[in-house]
Amino acid sequence: MGPGPPAAGAGAPPRPLSLAARLSYAVGHFLNDLCASMWFTYLLLYLHSVRAYSSRGAGVLLLLGQVADGLCTPLVGYEADRAAGRCARCGPRKTWHLVGTTCVLLSFPFIFSPCLGCGATTPEWAALLYYGPFIVIFQFGWAATQIAHLSLIPELVTNDHEKVELTALRYAFTVVANITVYGAAWLLLHLQASPRTGSIQDVTDQLGVQDVPVFRNLSLLVVGIGAVFSLLFHLGTRERCQQLAEEPDEHSPLLAPTTARPLLLWKHWLRQPAFYQVGLLYMSTRLIVNLSQTYIAMYLTYSLNLPKKFIATIPLVMYLSGFFSSFLMNPVNKWIGRNMTYFAGLLVILAFAAWVALADGLGVMVYAAAVMLGIGCATILVTSLAMTADLIGPHTHSGAFVYGAMSFSDKVANGLAVMVIQSLHPCSSELCCRACVGFYHWVMVAVTGGVGVAATLSLCSLLIWPIRLRSCNSGAQP
Repeated sequence: MGPGPPAAGAGAPPRPLSLAARLSYAVGHFLNDLCASMWFTYLLLYLHSVRAYSSRGAGVLLLLGQVADGLCTPLVGYEADRAAGRCARCGPRKTWHLVGTTCVLLSFPFIFSPCLGCGATTPEWAALLYYGPFIVIFQFGWAATQIAHLSLIPELVTNDHEKVELTALRYAFTVVANITVYGAAWLLLHLQASPRTGSIQDVTDQLGVQDVPVFRNLSLLVVGIGAVFSLLFHLGTRERCQQLAEEPDEHSPLLAPTTARPLLLWKHWLRQPAFYQVGLLYMSTRLIVNLSQTYIAMYLTYSLNLPKKFIATIPLVMYLSGFFSSFLMNPVNKWIGRNMTYFAGLLVILAFAAWVALADGLGVMVYAAAVMLGIGCATILVTSLAMTADLIGPHTHSGAFVYGAMSFSDKVANGLAVMVIQSLHPCSSELCCRACVGFYHWVMVAVTGGVGVAATLSLCSLLIWPIRLRSCNSGAQP
């Protein structure tokens, strides 16, 4: 594996990463991606339709997880940056990755398993309280793994197109993770239904308490596969030891060498307009991707009234289309640039929202709509991550803080949005009444089209004021 960016004054450029090094890095987020796929796609469906908890109670648990993730993310980013100058055996960022992976492996299966010690008479609040600690531990581990993994990108590569390639490869494995989850879900649902015949088959065609073993087995399968890929990441990825410049004190020289680059600390980022521009764009992107993933299963189940196997097949089609489109990101970025690539993805998502809003029923065309949503989400997610890496540039010593701050806004915004949507659910006394058919229809339009308009406005700000860092001390350009 080639070294990271050279220090100020170094002459030789870093060598490009080998294919094996790129692949070993790309699989380092595979466990997180597997768990995130289940979390966003199936948590509300599992709690509301399988465990029969109220829509508001399910929303509270998802909000708890998002807030815990949002709070942990910048703290982990700050600590990872502070440790970046210490030469640990496996590197500070890989150490945080290992800690996070362990927390995820130990907590995630409990979230999709029945409450231990709970019975038919157990009040809902007690069951929700049981899941709370597991969700907090899982989200802390998820945040630690995500920030450690993302902050390695600007350390491993410095060329803009290499960043896009590494980000696209990382997203390609994200898509593979989602395909794995949805393929396994379809297989488990198929195996559950295969021995059934006649009227019993019809009864079990909708989600219910009989599907608890499906989600439990799926969560165990997820952590088992994810653990193997996390091991491959730690064996194949080498983090270079970076020596950081210390903050000035009374023993520091009054005049710094003219060749040295000013050290951009976390507090300096808060005074950079580009930090907020990219942060708003990244938050809008994550709202589109995560909320559409969260409510697509509800939309298919209640608005389109499709059998439960479609909660696996339609997301599978979405992520297959995203997988193939991710390989076009690097040449498309070279051809038309970051901003226009992002805009092209937004156009596809807005077209999907318009189609859903105007069509009474999609029928077999639901597969075409899924392809559109998958391509659009893949395009804007890969491009927004590449823009964040552009923002960080050579300032890798504080890169984890930047990713942490971006993720903080993303996680809290997602949690609040889900809580608002769940609070507006029109059916208070049953899982789904007649009103919820139209409710989830317009939720899908809002989380794609409505948030897509906000993302367009954020993109316009970058077209008018391109990404550029201001000087953090007079007379120096960062």
